Amino acid sequence: MLLAHTFVQKTRIMANKITDMSKIRKVIKFYCDGKSKLFISSYLSLSRNTVKKYISLFEVLGLSFELIDKKTDAELELLFSQTTVESISPKLQTLHSFFPKMERELKKVGVTIQHMWEQYIAINLDGYRSSQFAHHYKVWSKRVNPVMHMNHKAGDKMYVDYAGKTLSIIENDTGEIKEVQFFVAILGASQYTYAEASMSQQKEDFVTSVENAMRFYEGTPAAIVPDNLKSAVIKSSRFEPTINETLADLAEHYQTTILPARAYKPRDKSLVEGAVKILYRRIYVNLKETKFFSLEELNQQIWDLLDTHNSRKLTGRPYSRKELFLEDEKQKLRSLPQERFEIKYQSFATVMQNGHVQLSQDKNYYSVPYQYVKKKAKLLYTKSTVEIYYKYNRIAVHQRNYKPYVYTTIPEHLASTHQFVAQWSAARFIDWASSIDESVGEYIMQIIESRNHPEQAYKSCLGILNFEKKVGKERLINACKRALDFKIYNFKTIQNILENNLDHIDFDQEPQQELPIHGNIRGKQYYN
Repeated sequence: MLLAHTFVQKTRIMANKITDMSKIRKVIKFYCDGKSKLFISSYLSLSRNTVKKYISLFEVLGLSFELIDKKTDAELELLFSQTTVESISPKLQTLHSFFPKMERELKKVGVTIQHMWEQYIAINLDGYRSSQFAHHYKVWSKRVNPVMHMNHKAGDKMYVDYAGKTLSIIENDTGEIKEVQFFVAILGASQYTYAEASMSQQKEDFVTSVENAMRFYEGTPAAIVPDNLKSAVIKSSRFEPTINETLADLAEHYQTTILPARAYKPRDKSLVEGAVKILYRRIYVNLKETKFFSLEELNQQIWDLLDTHNSRKLTGRPYSRKELFLEDEKQKLRSLPQERFEIKYQSFATVMQNGHVQLSQDKNYYSVPYQYVKKKAKLLYTKSTVEIYYKYNRIAVHQRNYKPYVYTTIPEHLASTHQFVAQWSAARFIDWASSIDESVGEYIMQIIESRNHPEQAYKSCLGILNFEKKVGKERLINACKRALDFKIYNFKTIQNILENNLDHIDFDQEPQQELPIHGNIRGKQYYN
């Protein structure tokens, strides 16, 4: 039992000499921390050759110190006993040195292992045959990528997910601590990573984070791979999942597609989950104990740490995520659209008799072609536009107007009998009346002022002004003057004055009366 225990705890590197696993761990740690071989040899009381051998074995294995340190002594002994420096011939070492370049090339569309073998054998005439070449690459890949390995093509997929652990910010006004979500995106080929904090995982925040990631990458991947959270996928399915409509709109705007990770298929999301684990160590732990008083302040710190993470050399490779992205993947991404995506909201309304639908959110009205009167329409609106659909066909689009009780009208939408009505406005009626006479303009203004909403007075105004054609300009002017004396403002008053010939009074024989002045009268300029 003692001998078996000793065998597990120690590994033999040369005859009659054994080295503790704890020392091997320290050799690797010091080496990763940048210590010289001379320092390591002296500090650990090991020969320089022994230190060199274990460092060489560590480099051949291509594992990070974090992964080495997590292994038990038995696992570590087995790992190093399976691979020795002496067992790696110069021929195999040459092959291993070719693999980092090969790994990058395989991320390009159309490049295969067979193509790379042909390049390898062209410069190494006595090299391995294609089947051995593929076998050694598979072994090397598993060592360098201990998590499940997938061959990602440059510009192909962007994986997105939320970390399980949240961060927090403190409200300045109340001192309340609010939990915020930690969003992560990663490009498959280069592993170039983006992260940010957001207030929630709701669809508005999720879609904004996905868009921010693409803006960070300055390009659009061929596909976005989210986990099956509700913000992305309404209903999971092995064959045809139902995508959240807002996320689908985002994909259409950026000319990409959504490929949700398959439920219970860890391989589909292993890359982003691996990125989350790394960011826990490199970003999360550096933020957890710090107090932040705004989302902007927290995100700035995240991005500073993220830049350091992306600039670090990848395990077993001579290049970083950022270098790999800039050199191999960025140019494979599709160009971004100039305009950012705007989330669409929807409501339903029946087209009114006047050819308009109401956007209840703002309490205003938008025109549609007159043939859709009394039809039920769907309104899709963003911060800037309102689109109106009938049976999946868009029948109108308008710039959004936030002012309530306003009609936004395209004249061509209305039947000829309605087009004149669509042009009604308080200023138009006042200008029309003032062009006849100042007293007529004053009377029309008083009618408009007396109503709760100007549009309630438009028909009365039109009826009064049409009297000019029926009775003449002079009679209408006199009728308005008489009605101003009565201080009664409606269509019926003018009609009664004209029908009873009260407008024939000779005003030159009566004292002139100034038009009434009232603090509540806004004046003609208000309606311009």
